[in-house]
Amino acid sequence: MADFDVFNGDADGICSLVQLRLAEPRKASLITGVKRDIALLDRVKAVAGDRVTVLDISMEKNRSSLDILLQAEADVFYVDHHVAGDVPKSSRLTTIINEAPDVCTSLLVNSYLKGQFRAWAVVGAFGDNLKQSASRLAKSLQLKPDELKKLEELGTYLNYNGYGEQLEDLHFDPAELFKLTGSYANPLDFIRDDQQYFNCLSNGYHEDMMAVATVEAEQASDSTAVFILPNSPWARRISGVFSNDLANRFPARAHAIVTEKAKGGYQVSVRAPLLNKSGAAELCQKFSSGGGRAAAAGINQLSAAELEEFIRVFQAAYPLSAK
Repeated sequence: MADFDVFNGDADGICSLVQLRLAEPRKASLITGVKRDIALLDRVKAVAGDRVTVLDISMEKNRSSLDILLQAEADVFYVDHHVAGDVPKSSRLTTIINEAPDVCTSLLVNSYLKGQFRAWAVVGAFGDNLKQSASRLAKSLQLKPDELKKLEELGTYLNYNGYGEQLEDLHFDPAELFKLTGSYANPLDFIRDDQQYFNCLSNGYHEDMMAVATVEAEQASDSTAVFILPNSPWARRISGVFSNDLANRFPARAHAIVTEKAKGGYQVSVRAPLLNKSGAAELCQKFSSGGGRAAAAGINQLSAAELEEFIRVFQAAYPLSAK
């Protein structure tokens, strides 16, 4: 019998798996990648009796590969908060799916484990920019203010590290980050004991945020803003957390971060307004490689010819407060 752990390379995916493997230790093949590499089940070659754990990747985007695994009689445990589509009925499939905008996979795993490692769920929720959900859960930990701040920073940095067009854009391979963090029941101990890794992520994050601060909006109104970032590793790394930062600073506004890709076209990150966490996935699904969740979504490959249409559709999706 073989085990496979398949997880999104962002904070939520990593923190979900850390919780699970602390509670249920298992030697498994790790299958992950950059945050936008979500067709991960294509890489799983499982046979009857194998166990496959899937965390924080859209079932809708992996449905055909999931069907193949179930037909091969592998047992699949699937936890996610993205758009799922039709969930297959199989005695070999166990699912925890919740698409609510204030939920992430780390929080779902925390509930499944009855709060055994809730500090890691707090980190994952902060990484997904669910500040209110993270803070509510953190109250039960009775943390000092500086400790809560460190958990938020770690979540932000882990999420930041997941963004890139290829693994070479990242500071760390997400599989390596899981191995580094996975032995710590308390993320504060990881921050203290493996400070060089935390500092590397922190320094990279702040350097890239300084770089993006010089970029002016291509278009901005009360209701929407579009930023276009250059074809550069720093721009690819910062696109997601820059989206979150803008959403937090302008909660009534929707944001689109459009990043030039090395081989042409664009990658897009969309954040719905924090005051109206809806519509992002529906918007991005209008384009062939788009998907995500109601509050935050993206498009993996937008052609140059589609850019003007995307901006038009984006602005039309969030018109209410525009002047």
